[in-house]
Amino acid sequence: MCRSLVRSIGALALSALALAATATQSRRNDPDQKEWQQLFNGRDLNDWTIKFAHHDLGDNLNDTFRVENGLLEVRYDKWTTFDGEFGHIFYKQPFSYYVLAAEYRFVGEQIAAAGPSRAWARRNNGLMLHAPDPKTMLKDQDFPISIEVQLLGGLSDGKPRPTANVCTPGTHIVMNGQLHTQHCTNSTAKTYDGDQWVRVEVLVHGDEMVRHMIDGQTVLEYTKPQIGGGNASPTDPKVKVDGTPLTGGYIALQAETAPTDFRKVELLNLEGCTDPKARNYKTYFVTSARSTCRY
Repeated sequence: MCRSLVRSIGALALSALALAATATQSRRNDPDQKEWQQLFNGRDLNDWTIKFAHHDLGDNLNDTFRVENGLLEVRYDKWTTFDGEFGHIFYKQPFSYYVLAAEYRFVGEQIAAAGPSRAWARRNNGLMLHAPDPKTMLKDQDFPISIEVQLLGGLSDGKPRPTANVCTPGTHIVMNGQLHTQHCTNSTAKTYDGDQWVRVEVLVHGDEMVRHMIDGQTVLEYTKPQIGGGNASPTDPKVKVDGTPLTGGYIALQAETAPTDFRKVELLNLEGCTDPKARNYKTYFVTSARSTCRY
């Protein structure tokens, strides 16, 4: 075979490889492909920090938060008393613009030691949004300053008990153009009785808008989350500065006396490179983080 033919075949082979590499790169960087980040990895709690009221940061009281069978579990089988030790587990980094999704179910019964005065906490958990750094919580503080996407399970008594409500520990929101100071407000979601899995999603645009969704349907929406009001105590006055807009913060799950399973906690970050020329450009980004662009 002549050298020119060999060179031609070699050039064609290299060209084919280059085209294949380009196609692979194109698929890898599909700007429409959503890249969900798994906050719960299904194996451990290494990316999370725990805080219980009346206890130091990092103390996983009575092994309440645990991972078993690929689930993030909230359990009270090792508790014999309860004296307001509400718990929260915080993801390691803050976010501002994102979609948060969680798949959860309630299992078993509320810890008996909670007593009749805490019947409101039966089959009750929450996704806490826009919380300050958990290191700023006082040792005895019961709830983080945050916006709570309240997760409720039905009590199988025929009464409506919607999920994906909003509660406001140490915060206020704006609804229908008016400052809304009521602590908890129900959504339009249906009631989920029994131990069935439910997927809730929350669309968050900083302090501009927060939307709660069940099965892809909007069940509640509000704007301008801000520090204010009560229902979080005690708090550091240097942190709880009423009127401060909540433009971002940490995400937490609750331990509020109700055994709960989470099989998925994932986040779609809506903040990133908005330059179409960049390799990591995504069409769904709604706010720019130019420093993240890769060319």
